[in-house]
Amino acid sequence: MSVSKTALKSTLLLPVFIPAISVILFIILGTLSNPELAGDFFASVLASITQNFGWFYMLAVALFLVFIVAIAISPWGNIKLGPDHVEAEYTFTAWFAMLFSAGYGIALLFFGVAEPVLHFASPPEGAAETIGAAEEAMQIAFFHWGFHIWAIYGLVGLTLAYFSFRHNLPLSMRSTLYPLIGDRIYGPIGHTVDTFAILGTVFGLATTLGLSVTQINAGIHYLIPTVPISTSVQILTIVMIISLAIFSVVAGMDKGIKRLSLLNIGLAIALMIFVFVVGPTIFILETFLQNTGSYLGNIIERTFDLQAYSSSDWIGNWTIFIFGWTIAWAPFVGLFIAKISKGRTIRQFVLGVMLVPTLFTFFWFSVFGDTALHLIMQEGYHGFIQAVQNDHAIALFQLFEHLPMSGVMSTLAVILIITFFVTSADSGALVLDSLASEGSLTSPVWQRVFWAALLGTVAAVLLLAGGLKALQTASIVSALPFAIIMLIAMVGMWRALMIESHREISLQSAVRHSGGKAMELGGLNWKDRLAKLVEYPNKEDVSTFIRDVAHESMETVQIELKRRGWESQVYMDDDPLRTRIEVIKSEQMAFIYEVRLCEFVIPGFAFSELLLETDAPTETEEALYYRAEVYLREGGEAYDVYGYDRHNMISDILNHFEHYLHKLHHSAELLPWSIEQHEKQLQPNLNLNKEP
Repeated sequence: MSVSKTALKSTLLLPVFIPAISVILFIILGTLSNPELAGDFFASVLASITQNFGWFYMLAVALFLVFIVAIAISPWGNIKLGPDHVEAEYTFTAWFAMLFSAGYGIALLFFGVAEPVLHFASPPEGAAETIGAAEEAMQIAFFHWGFHIWAIYGLVGLTLAYFSFRHNLPLSMRSTLYPLIGDRIYGPIGHTVDTFAILGTVFGLATTLGLSVTQINAGIHYLIPTVPISTSVQILTIVMIISLAIFSVVAGMDKGIKRLSLLNIGLAIALMIFVFVVGPTIFILETFLQNTGSYLGNIIERTFDLQAYSSSDWIGNWTIFIFGWTIAWAPFVGLFIAKISKGRTIRQFVLGVMLVPTLFTFFWFSVFGDTALHLIMQEGYHGFIQAVQNDHAIALFQLFEHLPMSGVMSTLAVILIITFFVTSADSGALVLDSLASEGSLTSPVWQRVFWAALLGTVAAVLLLAGGLKALQTASIVSALPFAIIMLIAMVGMWRALMIESHREISLQSAVRHSGGKAMELGGLNWKDRLAKLVEYPNKEDVSTFIRDVAHESMETVQIELKRRGWESQVYMDDDPLRTRIEVIKSEQMAFIYEVRLCEFVIPGFAFSELLLETDAPTETEEALYYRAEVYLREGGEAYDVYGYDRHNMISDILNHFEHYLHKLHHSAELLPWSIEQHEKQLQPNLNLNKEP
């Protein structure tokens, strides 16, 4: 069996791919040649950024959170990420499972026990190992992994999904800048943005996978003491797990990532329920409510707390590190959740991406973190602290050691970490391939396999060279320019939504009145309009109308447009039955007007005589009628044109075309770079709708 050339043809964009790969190879070789020098260099750069730009990270993350919440609660929250008629591709359960697995499942497993214990033993302020230290430890954990983290992911995902699915731009970071720089996103500026996105994703994922594999090694050593904790075991583990990730990549999104993600969330919930039931259940519930309330009550103060009056480097080692790390690989998580969020409204997206994972995270930390603190404070297991301080990766397994069925739970935990590893590498390969291919959604499998293998190679080489900490720092450094890109993308999103608002205002009148007004202009009296309202036509009559009146009217408009120098195409499809006209301008999105056969159930208030006809349905069937509904690029307009004559149809097409031209003209006023270009397009055609 031969493989088609299309299946092997590369979609890589070389001006993005070559610089990104060159930097990655340079850092790998530099780390291998002198790990200590590389570590010292990155540590000094990190210290400089923390000291000089810590305020910027904190302010940027605060702006991200305020912006995304404001967008969700505004009228813009009703806008769909895609055409208005499109439905969500995944169920809520599958959607949440995938974004959670790709987000920070590994981080929860690694830090869920370790972080509260470490903060309890060494708080940023106050006495250690006290009740106050325990409360502070949980507050810090909530703050580090709560709304702020998902605001970062959500902003990137929202902007990408909006510009890609709503405006047909590439599913790539460059598209977020389109309202600000226009077509220059396809030039050096866009290439640079996507290159930074690739670098941040690779470094962030390599760091995460490195943490994951050390925890897997610690778990296997706990279960089988003869297996040592060593770099060679960790590298072998990476090879085996990346092989599984490659199988998942080949299987594709639905069969691979979706199924593994559902397995992940199932195992995670099973572990959490087990610890909740066998642990201090009442204590967990009380601390969950108390800590959540305290978090919400102090979120503003903590957001802007930079410990400016303290000489401690704690905030740089923890808060700024976690926020910077999140920003660095936000392109990965953001682009992935954008891919799986087509069809959701902005409000659904924000609530789903921020509220649900955050509440799950709070409960996770309450179950695992507060159980660990209860063991230390109430049951006297003070050796727990020393074990976690010596090796952060062992924290989860130390917790299971003090609970029933420790062997079984530790085994399940190792399996869960492995599946999280696989989904992170799998989805990471998918995202990297999209970034390097200018947002292409149809790339050959071998490219995704290459990226998965590269991620494993980077993680393995760093562990071998002892340079994992240096690359952790590199991911934070790469977050600085990307934070600036995110702020610019935020402004671009705002401007795009403003443009859409003006478009909706300009179309509102046409959508509200087009049905009745067009018929009045055609000379139809009120009796004709009343008949149209109360009759329920069959499929054959509406199909004939679409093929004859609607299609021929579009062909008439096409001929007149061609005479005036405008390129257009008319199409006719049988399944589903629809006809449409597209007016094409290479510099702008095409104008699309479509008439589609739509099926409906006759409403209960319809006259009973309708059900007494010879073709009436049986008791087990539903009475159906059909409409010829109008669809534009933005989706269905929810009105029926069946019964229009050719003059009415042409008038309706031109009404929408006129408002389309008005939209372009108004967009030009908001986007200064294109004023001259749009005016040249519009000037000869301002009176097109007045032709008979």
